[in-house]
Amino acid sequence: MNTYFVYILASKKHGTLYIGVTNNLYRRVWEHKQGLVEGFTKQYKVNQLVWFDQTNDIGEAIQREKQIKVWKRAWKIRIIEELNPTWKDLYNQLEL
Repeated sequence: MNTYFVYILASKKHGTLYIGVTNNLYRRVWEHKQGLVEGFTKQYKVNQLVWFDQTNDIGEAIQREKQIKVWKRAWKIRIIEELNPTWKDLYNQLEL
């Protein structure tokens, strides 16, 4: 069974946000942290994992990513702070 993740990265608390989807959250966040992902996250140094959700359905993951991307910023901040009120980088808590 495959697992897919929808995730939010931040540059800092209440900073620039990025929403993505992946099948390997640890690897993908590591790529962002190393600056291996060209574009927005590299340019704005958005590499702290502050929120994620998982599912076994890729279609559901993609739909959720698209849904969150169009949300108002306040709604995105609310879901982050429900799980992670201090905006701690969750990357080191991930299991390989």
